Amino acid sequence: MGVFNLVSGLGEVVGEAIARHPGVDMVSFTGSVRAGKRVAELAARGVKRVTLELGGKSPNVVLDDADDLPAIVRGAIRSAFLNSGQTCSALTRLIVPRQQLPQVERLAAEVAGGQRVGDPTRDGTSLGPVVSQTQYQRVLGYIDRGLQEGARLVVGGPERPAGAGGGYFVAPTVFSDVRPDMTIAREEIFGPVLAVMSYDDEEEAIEIANGTPYGLSAGVWSGDPDRAERVAKRLRSGQVKINGAASNPTAPFGGYKQSGVGRELGVQGLEEYLETKALLF
Repeated sequence: MGVFNLVSGLGEVVGEAIARHPGVDMVSFTGSVRAGKRVAELAARGVKRVTLELGGKSPNVVLDDADDLPAIVRGAIRSAFLNSGQTCSALTRLIVPRQQLPQVERLAAEVAGGQRVGDPTRDGTSLGPVVSQTQYQRVLGYIDRGLQEGARLVVGGPERPAGAGGGYFVAPTVFSDVRPDMTIAREEIFGPVLAVMSYDDEEEAIEIANGTPYGLSAGVWSGDPDRAERVAKRLRSGQVKINGAASNPTAPFGGYKQSGVGRELGVQGLEEYLETKALLF
């Protein structure tokens, strides 16, 4: 009894009560940066531990010696559009060598444009709707912002995708010529929108990758595993997938900077819920 209890309610009511209650020793929260800051503020009043898994604007860095660019772009689209882009760890910034940008754009247009948008319960559908009208309008607002700030639309855009019917369907969208200072390069969109960014050398690629307030997840692609590992270690991100590595539930997951504090999964995830006690005789 009491191992697991489910309490339903609004975050600003139930969530705040849990975060401030003196009988709660630790709070683990997954959600937005704004809500996470509020949880941390309330928990701090009782000096209780918090684990926060918040937003991300995760980079996917393609180094100039990476093999099989078509496979890389397919993997990049799959990661960015997973769950219709509504994934905190989605790799939503594809950072590529400048000389490879035209080829990446062609491949991205082909792969993203080939997504079948519609009812996710039907066979063949690869992209469903976003969760609500509010989120739908938010994603379209970011697409409009990208256009206003000078990003170049490769595929998709604000128009409803053909054949999707009613519902909150966003066209799979890829922007290129995205600068690090643009809104779509810095803020989490949480929809099927990929920002393609280019660089001239490895140092610039790392600077672009680290140049957001977030640091949740990342990817690095290289034909040289040692080089990929060296670059991965310089990324300020809690988790880095090298050459398309699969997720591992035994590996710790969590972020740097405004992506949160603490870790989920793995041994470190369990340790977040433990206190150390010393018995002295």
